[in-house]
Amino acid sequence: MAKSAGEKIGRGFSPPDPARVKAVLAGLAKLYPKAACALDFKTPWELLVATILSAQCTDQRVNQVTPGLFEKYPTVADFARANLSALEEAVRSTGFFRNKAKAIKGAAQAIVENHHGQVPGRLEELVKLPGVGRKTANVVLGDAFGVPGITVDTHVGRVCRRLELTDQTDAVKAEFALMEIIPQKRWTSFSHQVITHGRQVCHSRKPACPGCGLLNNCPFGQMHVTDQD
Repeated sequence: MAKSAGEKIGRGFSPPDPARVKAVLAGLAKLYPKAACALDFKTPWELLVATILSAQCTDQRVNQVTPGLFEKYPTVADFARANLSALEEAVRSTGFFRNKAKAIKGAAQAIVENHHGQVPGRLEELVKLPGVGRKTANVVLGDAFGVPGITVDTHVGRVCRRLELTDQTDAVKAEFALMEIIPQKRWTSFSHQVITHGRQVCHSRKPACPGCGLLNNCPFGQMHVTDQD
């Protein structure tokens, strides 16, 4: 039997009301009309590298590292030929530098060998590259190729669960759940807007609920404000 929109599913989670989803999207668009990728890049490859480096690191730090990195290794082929120890040292300040250097070099080698030195523009091909998961692939697709994608990082996961747009804690499951309720043309802009909201307002430990522009449509925020009264 088909489930109605308001029927409880899974672990007691109800699909969000379409009107509330529309209101959340309108609120995000009003709050962050110019939200965009905070990583500096000129090419799809530069964005791919920057996104790999951004794991467990601030975008500001990545933006400080990448200019020198791309000056030292101007092309994908240069990264593919790079001495791994030297590459590790070049990205050390971003944290987890050994894994990141290995992923970047591996991705470069795969792109040179299998894609004629050009970053592929399809998710199915991107996720086959070393160190590239759906989150990184969606960043590259959305911001370098103009292909809509939902990027579920820690901010998007946290904010969307608080807004009760999804109850999924797994990033991939959350991505697919959000794809069902967010219009495809909004996937990339939605991701940037939610990330910005997570960074500026909906913090992990001390969310600024009382002054939040999404409060009227946020069950978590309304409960949080009530508890503070």
